[in-house]
Amino acid sequence: MILLIYNNMNMELIFLFFADYPILGNEKSLPLYLQNMGQQHCQDHLIRPEGYHYDQILYCTKGSGTLVFNGKSTPIPPDTAIFIPAGIPHEYYPEEDIWDIHWIVPCGYAAKDILAQFGLTELKTFHLSDTKMLEHIFRKMHNALRTDSIFGNYKASGYLYDFLMEVYRLIAYKDPATAVSSALMKALDYINYNYSSPITMDELCSVSGVTKQHLCLLFRKKLSMRPMEYIAKRRIQEAKALLTGTDKSIEQIAEETGFCSESYFCKLFKRYEGMTPSAFRHIK
Repeated sequence: MILLIYNNMNMELIFLFFADYPILGNEKSLPLYLQNMGQQHCQDHLIRPEGYHYDQILYCTKGSGTLVFNGKSTPIPPDTAIFIPAGIPHEYYPEEDIWDIHWIVPCGYAAKDILAQFGLTELKTFHLSDTKMLEHIFRKMHNALRTDSIFGNYKASGYLYDFLMEVYRLIAYKDPATAVSSALMKALDYINYNYSSPITMDELCSVSGVTKQHLCLLFRKKLSMRPMEYIAKRRIQEAKALLTGTDKSIEQIAEETGFCSESYFCKLFKRYEGMTPSAFRHIK
């Protein structure tokens, strides 16, 4: 649903509200998918005494408001994000006529683990030093849902991972306590934008600026896996979206997701998913 209200005198946008609630089907088999998203230009007073039934991420671009949690009030000025776990009582309200709030709701069987790896396990607010890329990805998710009724949900779910990576990048570079993760973030960014091509440890060390030993240590500490294992799982994640969302052949999907051969793709897929790509494709 999209609602726009303009000033009749100068056509200035004074109110905007949209909420996307995708009709979900096979997307629910993905490790990460978008449950809903939206934006409200003039966010109203919202009280949730029993919390919301999903984890959610909100961020403010204009105006200011207040978040109330556990009897404590926290100001929410522009360039501030909020992570609110499912089932946590809270309320928030505007302090000005305009309080522009964006929100996303990530779901999927891997969503909790991914959020936990990014340090998002309990209610917290954090400053966003630069929201340009976040806004760009947010618009891509919205446009995918709005313009493609067949594959839009799958496209939006792919962009959702980029959105969460960007949130984590902004947290990691702002918080000195997580500065050690900046090398890991550079490696993860590189993998997520280049997984369809061959990736070597030398490349990852070059972009992250650390040695192989140190990079492997960071992966084990933060993600409980080796870099090459993460690459394989990232490729399989994309392959699963293509298997359930397209009619492409197994060979095409293997090639598009960076595997050197169809047989190697099938071998790794069965190792991690417990079934062949063909069997996964036919799960209802």
